[in-house]
Order: sequence, then structure tokens, then C-alpha cells
Amino acid sequence: MTTVSPFARSSAFEEGVGREQTIEEMYSVPESFLEIEVRNPVTTGYGRKQFTTYEIVTKTNIPAFKLRHSLVRRRYSDFEAFRDILERESTRVNIPPLPGKVFTNRFSDEVIEQRREGLERFLSIVAGHPLLQTGSKVLCAFLQDPNWDRGMWM
Repeated sequence: MTTVSPFARSSAFEEGVGREQTIEEMYSVPESFLEIEVRNPVTTGYGRKQFTTYEIVTKTNIPAFKLRHSLVRRRYSDFEAFRDILERESTRVNIPPLPGKVFTNRFSDEVIEQRREGLERFLSIVAGHPLLQTGSKVLCAFLQDPNWDRGMWM
């Protein structure tokens, strides 16, 4: 009697194995895609009124988004408001934390870069969630509307 390993592949999964992709498959637009990049931090102001803003570049073909390509600029406090709004709007989804507040050397290149990476990671997780992509009103606006105003959502 032959025993079959529980880790052995089923023939149902092997249909496409060994078949080369066609040119159309290799170079066609993916069924749906969403790319988000947080970049180009700019610090403005002076003294206690100093703050850093970040560009958010979004490229997508997901129908819930109005624009296929957009570029907006947001500051950390905008991200905080956005996260709060998302938590209230989407009680079934666990919203990840933002990178923490920094109180010393917060305008150093190293701190700004760490925050930029953390904000990009946050947006990728949030925007990649299927329930938020289709059910969140604030997600698309935050990522694409250059006139986004937290006051309209609070």
C-alpha cells in the first residue's frame, strides 16, 4: 500500500506547471494593481511652527479610485487624522499603528527617512486591504484629493 504525503501536490495545481508564459501574459497590465510611494520629504516653517510634508504617489487601476495616477502632499498630523477617521469608519478592520512621534532631532535626515518608510508601510497595508479598497470613503480621498481636509471627515 502506498502512502501519499500530505505535502504532495495535487494534480489540480499542476495544470499550468511547465508551461511558458505568452508574450501577452508577460507584458499585459495586471488584473488589478495598486502602487503607493511616500517620497520627497520637505521641511518648512521655523521654530515651533516647523513641520515636514511628504508626497504620496498613487498608481492604480482599481475602479474604486477615481484617478489612475495621483500625487498629493501630506504632513504627519494628516496621517494621524486619517488613521482616526479610518478606525471610526471601519470597525471590522484592524488599522495598523503609525510610526511613533519623535520629540528629539525630529528634523534630522535619519528621523525623517525612518518616518517616511513607516508612513509608506502604513499606507501600503491600509490601501492593500480589500475591505478598505471597496468600502472606505476616506481612503481614496486621502490618497488622491489634493484639497483633502480632515475637517470634512471628523
